[in-house]
Amino acid sequence: MVLIGVTSMVNCNRPNQSSVSIPEVKVAQVDTSAVNVYGEYDGNIRASRSVEVTARVEGVLEKMLFREGSYVTKGQTLFVIDPKLYQARVDRCQAQLDRAKALLDKATRDLNRIRPLYTQKAASQLDLDNAEAAVECAEADVEICKVDLLEAKITLGYTRVVAPISGYISERMVDVGALVGPGGRSLLATIVRSDTVLIDFPMTSLEYLNSKDRNVNIMCEDGRECFDRLPSYVNIKLADGSEYPYKGVVDFADPVVDTNTGTFTVRAEMPNPDGCLLPGETTKVKVLLDFVKGAMTVPEVAVRGEGNDKYVFVVASEGTVEKRQVSLGRPAGKRVVVTDGLKAGEMVAIDKFDLLANGIVVKPVNSKGAAGPQ
Repeated sequence: MVLIGVTSMVNCNRPNQSSVSIPEVKVAQVDTSAVNVYGEYDGNIRASRSVEVTARVEGVLEKMLFREGSYVTKGQTLFVIDPKLYQARVDRCQAQLDRAKALLDKATRDLNRIRPLYTQKAASQLDLDNAEAAVECAEADVEICKVDLLEAKITLGYTRVVAPISGYISERMVDVGALVGPGGRSLLATIVRSDTVLIDFPMTSLEYLNSKDRNVNIMCEDGRECFDRLPSYVNIKLADGSEYPYKGVVDFADPVVDTNTGTFTVRAEMPNPDGCLLPGETTKVKVLLDFVKGAMTVPEVAVRGEGNDKYVFVVASEGTVEKRQVSLGRPAGKRVVVTDGLKAGEMVAIDKFDLLANGIVVKPVNSKGAAGPQ
């Protein structure tokens, strides 16, 4: 009886294997698909056009007809320079033109009177030649006066300083009442067109050449062309880390490589309809560099380690965990390309890494919440 009681107590204290809980671990499948490979660079934003508004004639600045920092349209009057002197020149040229036209009329009438007289032998050849020369000189004087009047009107027009382009205008550089123009200060303001901005970023010549080489004939399975030339499309990140909703296009690459850095400047044109990109800002530029078919990818969160020592936790179908070293390629969105260490179809853990180690058993649950194969 005593032996039976002791045996019963021992059995009561022994843990039941079926009652031990197996931790659930979310897993994701090693995917093989076509991926876009991007490069990330530091870029500088600048305005697509920046034009200085200058005074082309000398005079006292009378008016300023805009609000500093506002949007102005092409042809809008911005400043008015005292026009009195230039209006007087226009009036004088107009009077000289009227006088030249009057002299031309008189010379024409004289010639019309002399021609019949010359036919009747009542006037000499010299008289006829003098009358014809007088008409020709009068016609030339009229043309000269017309040119002088046009020049005076153009100069008068410069007293109204208009916006050469549409864009946002800076603060005024001179005050009303100041002397501006050739004898004074010529720069009045600056207009920046920012509905489209330019982004400059450095790229190594090897990266650029590789991206062009991989772009030669990228075709879809049915023969349709899938992508434009690389690296065409550019994405950037805003100051808060979010991705800018519009895409840019690379439109220029400096043909000269900087010997100090081994890079050259690449320029992208980016739409900015909302005006949220400001010239002078720095940003992260993401450029499409490569298109890889059948690349193995895993979520970025599955990769652990630092430097070149990268590893993932592979979860077998029965739940056994294996810590495995991997070699990585470039990021592809929220996933990363794996060049060595994994096979297609394998499952990798994406959470609870502090519980994982070689040989332990877990309950795999796919990232959508459904239980994986047991």
